[in-house]
Amino acid sequence: MNTHLETLRTLDPSTAGRIRDLVGTPAYVYDEKTLVARAHETLAFPNAFGLTVRYAMKACPNGNILRIFDREGLHVDASSVWEVERAVRAGIEPDRISLSTQELAPGFEDWVRRGVKVNACSLDQIDRYGRAFPGGEIGLRLNPGLGSGGTTKTNVGGPASSFGIWHETLDEADVILRKHGSVVVRIHSHIGSGSDPAVWISAASLTLAHVRRYETVCSFNLGGGFKVARMSGETGTDLQLVGQPVRELLEGFARETGRELHFEIEPGTYLTANAGAVLTTVQDISTTGEEGYAFIKLDAGMTELTRPSLYGSQHPMILIPADGDERRGSASYVAVGHCCESGDMLTPREGDPSVLDPRMMIRAQIGDLLVIEGAGAYCSAMATKNYNSFPEAPEVLIRANGEAAVIRRRQTLDQIIVNEETVV
Repeated sequence: MNTHLETLRTLDPSTAGRIRDLVGTPAYVYDEKTLVARAHETLAFPNAFGLTVRYAMKACPNGNILRIFDREGLHVDASSVWEVERAVRAGIEPDRISLSTQELAPGFEDWVRRGVKVNACSLDQIDRYGRAFPGGEIGLRLNPGLGSGGTTKTNVGGPASSFGIWHETLDEADVILRKHGSVVVRIHSHIGSGSDPAVWISAASLTLAHVRRYETVCSFNLGGGFKVARMSGETGTDLQLVGQPVRELLEGFARETGRELHFEIEPGTYLTANAGAVLTTVQDISTTGEEGYAFIKLDAGMTELTRPSLYGSQHPMILIPADGDERRGSASYVAVGHCCESGDMLTPREGDPSVLDPRMMIRAQIGDLLVIEGAGAYCSAMATKNYNSFPEAPEVLIRANGEAAVIRRRQTLDQIIVNEETVV
């Protein structure tokens, strides 16, 4: 059982009350100051011969978030042509976007002509790109043979992962590259989200070894996946600590080969996770007796936050009494969502979504607010949208001056069903 009481980070009680009055609950809330601070931290990542930081926009793709990072000097990592178009519509210049995708959808050619850079992620993608742009420059995303991640579901390297070109098939890749006269200028790898820093450094060494194969490579991209500490007691990635060995690798490579490689990283979670929260209301309380559990039922759930039910992920939770009385004492609760689904549970045992793990918090009453912290990454972006026909929650940005600005309105039922066609 988790017995510690979490402390407020993104939302203080006053701000939480303002957001509730502005848009109701549930709502996603992001803090601009934190987003900017994280951007500056990533831009200071150790590098030897130049650095490009690309925001992995799949973490939180709201156009306002994209524009904040663009303003601070970050580029964009897109995972689909749809993300490319969304970024461009948000005002991002195409030549600041890199596309690494499982599905190289038709139409990618137009984006390349406009300046978008593509990292081919399979042998077929190499062939398709080469046919579209014979003699053109191309990037390769490699699977270096190992991976790491917070769970097996976020591990995107090694033999159990379909992401990237398996390193043992590079001879086949070279045949296709020669057929089209393609020039490899970028080597990319990404081993997982929430990855072990030591494994990340090992992957850097393995990936750099493949750069030797292509004398035309001038850019070296290690993706993102930096672990973020959401819960107290967790340890996040120290970018300076993990980056220094990679800088030394690049310096050693330059001394040996005379090639000074430009370095790229693609953080997503690191930039946004602890800059966001989900603001919810306790809408019911129930119990299953002395041998069971006490439940607080929220007006949010897997429709807003899928990570706990999908990965067994942990998020800090802070209860804010509606009457302002924080002297009620504490109690142990399982927090559950509003969906008609037993898996809609927000306090699972770490790494095991099927096991209930109660949290200690201020004794709850119906109408209290509850803040779910660490929800800026892979929450609004990958929620179970419209399950039970619940509308998408609004998003609010706390500006640097303290102003609360709505950056996405709450969805309406009309918007949910707008694309249905009546045939019966």
